[in-house]
Amino acid sequence: MRFSTLSIAVLASATSIVLAADPELDIEVTRAVECERKTQRGDKVDVHYRGSLQADGSEFDASYNRGSPLSFVVGQGQVIKGWDEGLLDMCIGEKRTLTIPPNLGYGDRNMGPIPAGSTLIFETELMGIKGVEAPASIVLKEAASEETEGVKEKIKAKIEDAAEAVKVTLEDTDAGGQEHNEL
Repeated sequence: MRFSTLSIAVLASATSIVLAADPELDIEVTRAVECERKTQRGDKVDVHYRGSLQADGSEFDASYNRGSPLSFVVGQGQVIKGWDEGLLDMCIGEKRTLTIPPNLGYGDRNMGPIPAGSTLIFETELMGIKGVEAPASIVLKEAASEETEGVKEKIKAKIEDAAEAVKVTLEDTDAGGQEHNEL
C-alpha cells in the first residue's frame, strides 16, 4: 500500500511539472525545399514575413507590405527567441509557419499592437543567406504523401495475401469436418 501511495504522489508531481512547462514553438513547413546549405546560428539572413495574433487573426506587421525582407543574424538575439529557433536549418526559398508562444515572443509586455501574453503566428519565407549563393531554381521536396501511399499499397497487398493464405488453410482443414476453436 505504501508503494502505491508513493507512486501516485510521484506521478501527480510529474504531471504538475509537465502542465506547468512553457508551451513550445510549433514549426510547420509549408513549402519544403531541397538544398545543400541550411541556416545556422550566426548566419545573416533575409526573411519575408507576415505576423498575426493567434487570438483573433489580426495582422500586426508584414515585410511583404513594405516590399523588403527583414535582415538579421540568426541566433544572436536580434529577433524574438521563436524566430532564432524557428528559422534554423532552413533552405533558401523554404516557407514556414511559426506558432510562437508568449515565452518565446514578447512575454508579458505589450509591444505596439501586440498585447501582453500573445501567441504569435508568423508566415515566413527565407529569401537569402549572406555568403551563400541563391540557387538558380528552387527545388521542392517530393511530397511525403506519395511515398507513404506506395508503402501503404504494399502493406495492403501483403495483408490481403496473408488473409487469403489463412482462408485457404482453414478451408483445407475444414474438409475433414473438424471444428476449429483455436483462435
